[in-house]
Amino acid sequence: MSSTILIKEVQIVNEGKITEGDILVKNGRIEKVAAQINQSATIELAGNGNLCLPGIIDDQVHFREPGLTHKSDLYTEPRAAVAGGVTSFMEMPNTKPNTLTQSLLEDKYQIAKQKSLANYSFFMGASNDNIEEVLKTNGKKVCGVKIFMGSSTGNMLVDDRTTLENLFSKVPLLIATHCEDEATIRANMEAFKVKYGEEVPIECHPIIRNVEGCYKSSSLAIELAKKHNTRLHILHISTKEELDLFRNDIPLKDKRITAEVCVHHLHFDSRQYATKGTQIKCNPAVKASQHKRAIFKALLDNRLDIIATDHAPHTWEEKQNTYFKAPSGVPLVQHSLPVMLKFYHQGKITLERIVEKMCHAPAICFQVQERGFIREGYWADLVVVDPNKKWKVSKKNIHYKCNWSPFENSFFRGKILSTIVSGHLAYHEEQFNENQLGKRLLFDR
Repeated sequence: MSSTILIKEVQIVNEGKITEGDILVKNGRIEKVAAQINQSATIELAGNGNLCLPGIIDDQVHFREPGLTHKSDLYTEPRAAVAGGVTSFMEMPNTKPNTLTQSLLEDKYQIAKQKSLANYSFFMGASNDNIEEVLKTNGKKVCGVKIFMGSSTGNMLVDDRTTLENLFSKVPLLIATHCEDEATIRANMEAFKVKYGEEVPIECHPIIRNVEGCYKSSSLAIELAKKHNTRLHILHISTKEELDLFRNDIPLKDKRITAEVCVHHLHFDSRQYATKGTQIKCNPAVKASQHKRAIFKALLDNRLDIIATDHAPHTWEEKQNTYFKAPSGVPLVQHSLPVMLKFYHQGKITLERIVEKMCHAPAICFQVQERGFIREGYWADLVVVDPNKKWKVSKKNIHYKCNWSPFENSFFRGKILSTIVSGHLAYHEEQFNENQLGKRLLFDR
């Protein structure tokens, strides 16, 4: 970490403003931010008026290691993240084995320490019978506790009311929830099996995993959080009905209940099932366009706090199955910033708001230590982006281990040129530098 990096003449997007200037990085941290810095450095990057953003913090990814590494792993997916401007990730516990003990949790940290190009944190998993292990979690070194209140990929369903009361009343850390009511989904599945057998059309996915199931589970989580003053974060909101459950009349730092939206729920709607099929099968489901519009509005008015991906890769072969056999999940972490830049070019969101929702808000929400902002003294997690460069998603530039994307053959305007992770130039001009790996995230709690 002895090398210095000087980024010259960039448009710095940070804390609600865009300013022109230079950034000096030294010993892994942001040494200086100024209109002009005349100082020699080991590496000098010509900004040429391009954008410089804080590194994106993705608070919800599934990188599949251990146990499911034929889909992805803690080497391939952090590289893809970095290529997409994501410098830090928080990964979910539905690996094999499920991350339900402190020992298994620490195993994942040790794997990431040896392999991950991006900064990392891992959620502790909650089940129906592991609260003693959950309560041992160190909130200064672990992002939070994950509860699957609806079953998704894996077998970590927690829908027993007594168990939920126990967790919400005793866990002092942030609890992140996947909210879909399992009884509602199972009843819908059975009804559609009777009608179609195994050949259920993919277009039925948002009817099976419907609005009612989402709302019932989200409202229960919020009821429990209010009862016990739990720090609750609800993941991947997908319906307009859920939006009134959230507040926008207090600052994010003061919220006890927060919510996230994922890029695929902002980008796709149920009309794309006809062309994308099981590629966009995910839980909760991509739903009708009125939900997409309402979610975007709630993002802008601060009822929804964070933009993430829920990156969840499966092999192409696994996805090419009938409805019940095709697993849910979409690979997204490399393309979240390009998607949001597409919305920027359409006039739907400003650059300042993109940075707020993808960089600042995750740092505030999770109390991430010294990241998420371009501030002197903070870790140097930075992304240089040409906002006007057009490019096409293809097999040649997809870095996911599964080697497919629902955006394949799509054109984006806005290309990541360089990504700096903890002061290390990890990605530059489409090349990776793995001489230094990412760091474990720490939390101010």
